[in-house]
Amino acid sequence: MAVRGPAPRAGARPRLDLQFFQRFLQIQKVLFPSWSSQNALMFLTLLCVALLEQLVIYRVGLIPSQYFGVLGNKDLNGFKTLTFLAVVLIVLNSMLKSFDQFTCNLLYVSWRKDLTEHLHRLYFRGRMYYTLNVLRDDIDNPDQRISQDVERFCRQLSSVASKLIVSPFTLIYYTYQCFQSTGWLGPVSIFGYFILGTVVNKMLMGPIVAKLVQQEKLEGDFRFKHMQIRVNAEPAAFFRAGHVEHMRTDRRLQRLLQTQRELMSKELWLYIGVNMFDYLGSILSYVVISIPIFSGVYRDLSPTELSTLVSKNAFVCMYVISCFTRLIDLSTTLSDVAGYTHRIGELQETLLDMTLKSRDGEILDESEWDLARAPGWPATERTDTAFLLERVCISAPSSNKPLIKDLSLKISEGQSLLITGNTGTGKTSLLRVLGGLWASTWGSVQILMDFGPHGVLFLPQKPFFTDGTLREQVIYPLKEIYPDSGELSFLRMQPPIPPSVLCLTVASPVPFGRGPSQAAGFRALAHILGPAMMCPIFPGYPEGLTSRRLLCFAGSADDERIMRFLELAGLSSLVARTEGLDQQVDWNWYDVLSPGEMQRLSFARLFYLQPKYAVLDEATSALTEEVESELYRIGQQLGMTFVSVGHRRSLEKFHSLVLKLCGEGRDLGSYTWPWPAKDLPHPIPNPALAILAIAGLGFSIGLSDFQFQMTLPFPFVAVFE
Repeated sequence: MAVRGPAPRAGARPRLDLQFFQRFLQIQKVLFPSWSSQNALMFLTLLCVALLEQLVIYRVGLIPSQYFGVLGNKDLNGFKTLTFLAVVLIVLNSMLKSFDQFTCNLLYVSWRKDLTEHLHRLYFRGRMYYTLNVLRDDIDNPDQRISQDVERFCRQLSSVASKLIVSPFTLIYYTYQCFQSTGWLGPVSIFGYFILGTVVNKMLMGPIVAKLVQQEKLEGDFRFKHMQIRVNAEPAAFFRAGHVEHMRTDRRLQRLLQTQRELMSKELWLYIGVNMFDYLGSILSYVVISIPIFSGVYRDLSPTELSTLVSKNAFVCMYVISCFTRLIDLSTTLSDVAGYTHRIGELQETLLDMTLKSRDGEILDESEWDLARAPGWPATERTDTAFLLERVCISAPSSNKPLIKDLSLKISEGQSLLITGNTGTGKTSLLRVLGGLWASTWGSVQILMDFGPHGVLFLPQKPFFTDGTLREQVIYPLKEIYPDSGELSFLRMQPPIPPSVLCLTVASPVPFGRGPSQAAGFRALAHILGPAMMCPIFPGYPEGLTSRRLLCFAGSADDERIMRFLELAGLSSLVARTEGLDQQVDWNWYDVLSPGEMQRLSFARLFYLQPKYAVLDEATSALTEEVESELYRIGQQLGMTFVSVGHRRSLEKFHSLVLKLCGEGRDLGSYTWPWPAKDLPHPIPNPALAILAIAGLGFSIGLSDFQFQMTLPFPFVAVFE
């Protein structure tokens, strides 16, 4: 269940500390899951290329000293040979450097893919995205952390990867060469100089990391404000709210820019330190070389030999200094990496913690939905009850004010429930508890039916449409379509029936018997229906299954089903507007559809998926009563049990029970059964038992056996006892 997250800790500032290294190592486990992974192999390739590049650089670095020798000795053949060797080494060095950059770019793409997909798996698991965005306030802008921060982290890290991995090897090798040339004084002087530089830069980087994290948060807030205007452009235009939103957006911009100025002020001192150590390091090599020269170590060398030696030793010392200088230069980049590490690591820790705290098997995860069965096909296991609530109390996660108190409720198949009440009485809150989005503050909530296309499906108060084609809107949230399923449910009981298909919906258990007798009953009914069916009854019903639907299969495509359901929802013209079911559109569905069309499209989705239970939160508020009645009637013919939130009296005829909420936890023990049994809109299960208790008061309603009939649109009447 979703839980309220803790508030952010006061005074907690991201720094280059133990927590940073822990978070960085956790991210590396994602980037390098094993030694044989693609990223590990690319990283080893990068290491080999970088080492080979350093070997070539060393050879290129010695060329100037060799030029001093051949030019001083006026050796023409040696000059030609050296020049040819220099050209070959420079070309090779250029190729290796380019391949180094290419490998770093590949690592960037692969790292971003793996890290983003890892966070996506955590973020979209169950309802983590809902909990993180709605119920917790300790993680700001998770969307920015996953998209922008991960991208920048991987790009910055890949840009310094080759420099970091090769630095230990080059430092060891060139330090040894420096010791050979200058004795112990050279390496000690260089190491001491750069240890001092590292300590100073570490002190200057600390405040930058915290300020960078704050800047990224404000970047996300500023971007979200623009997204808010984009999504709600029409309501804002009706309010003529341009001036107000301009002011509010500029206010967020000013906060962001002020933080950026503060960040730049802190970075100024880091830049001063970095540049100062860079330029002082350039003369440090000559200071180190001068010591053995002025002490008389090389007094026996000729000027040409001394020039060659000085050039060689200068290169070695300067390259050692250059290695340290590059590391110091990376401090700015590493401070950015540290800031992104804290933001990504914090998100990962929170998601993992939420995953561990969630109860196993609490609610079927979306990834576990059985997508092997086409929509409308009976579930493999039958259960008559979807929800069972016992003495449940409900409050908003951010408030202790009770909305519903001591509610006991059983929602069973065939017993549609209408929930009414004034605004703010907890109607939608009750649906959130039924959907597992909120936890009840007291009592027991048992969810006995799987969520998804074959169990319980919710139509929220605000219709939701993803990006994609019209087909993808209708089949949502399925990841697959069923073009070869051959199933088409014919809903309108009006002649003529297409000869390809028939779906007879029976809301009551039909005692066709079990095993062979059940199959014989199906065949007998198929024989009576005669020419309306052009194919045999599907023989695969499990033994003992009491069918809700009698399905006939005839090889019609999934397109036919979708087109029929769009027509039933009154959206035939939408296919022409989108130029087909599979035409990619570049618009926002919320911008091109009216509120009524959005609700109609939601019902077309409902008809396609054909769940056992449909939970509707004011899903027809933008439609007329006539359209509302037609959509509910079609849903009934598909055998759905409704749990509806609404205010219209016209909804009552489609529901067996009415639950009225008063809010604030006040006791209101009332139920409504305003119609006689003979006027029920669909047959009642035999026997039917509904249990409704509000505020601790229990009501048990038992119905005697009913005789009912269903008339098909051709000369045949089926009567079941």
